[in-house]
Amino acid sequence: KVELSLARWLVPTAGFFAAVVAAQAGWTITQSEVHPGKSDAVHRVEVSAEESGNGDSAEVQLAVFDFSRATLRVVDQPQEPRTSLAPTMQRDGCLAGVNGGYFDPNYAPVGMLVSQGKVVQGKQKARLLSGVVSVISGKIQIQRADAFSPKAKPSAARQCGPFLVERGQAITGLNNDRSARRTFVLVGDNRRAAIGYASSVTLSQLGALLATPGLAPELKVQSALNLDGGSSSGFWFAGTDGAFSIREQKTVRDFLAVVAKP
Repeated sequence: KVELSLARWLVPTAGFFAAVVAAQAGWTITQSEVHPGKSDAVHRVEVSAEESGNGDSAEVQLAVFDFSRATLRVVDQPQEPRTSLAPTMQRDGCLAGVNGGYFDPNYAPVGMLVSQGKVVQGKQKARLLSGVVSVISGKIQIQRADAFSPKAKPSAARQCGPFLVERGQAITGLNNDRSARRTFVLVGDNRRAAIGYASSVTLSQLGALLATPGLAPELKVQSALNLDGGSSSGFWFAGTDGAFSIREQKTVRDFLAVVAKP
């Protein structure tokens, strides 16, 4: 059993540490600050990073949790009125949340969507929809879409993409031209997972950044999947000193939320 007591995540300087970490693909973690959550099963890590060579920088927010004590839920909004991230998370008593996957102009989900065990949209084939994040018998996993079987009866699942990290390595060949706000979900080692938000970066930059050693304390990213980005991107976290929120810029179909296990 993995214990995630706050003391293990905070360094002696009140939760703040500054370190220069040799990074893959030129990224250097310059600052990383841990913020306690309303539940000690989840905490927020605020990361600043710089990319050598071109001087680009990024800010990343992570809601890191122990999935023996918390899990993911897909919060679907099939009908109007569709509310924004913050009030939805507060209404449902969530610990953290980000926007979910892709949707069409009529708000129909693009890619598989399973919420509370109900298949709202089946798995679809498209180059962009390369991965599925799911919760099966309490285990959170990110798989290639071809490898995921709906017969596993997930309690929650969302198909999206592209893959950003696989087997601990950044995916090569991702788009490196268009910078945008990004959201993502990742699975690490030792039963840890996270949802997160990144400031304006390309997909290639985000993959390399998430695979960077030292991104967050005691978290080694094994796999990461991109969610709907740009104006859909939002992040919310219930902290001990109040909520931290980055609001999405448009209405979205669904959210990916961290909730406490019963």
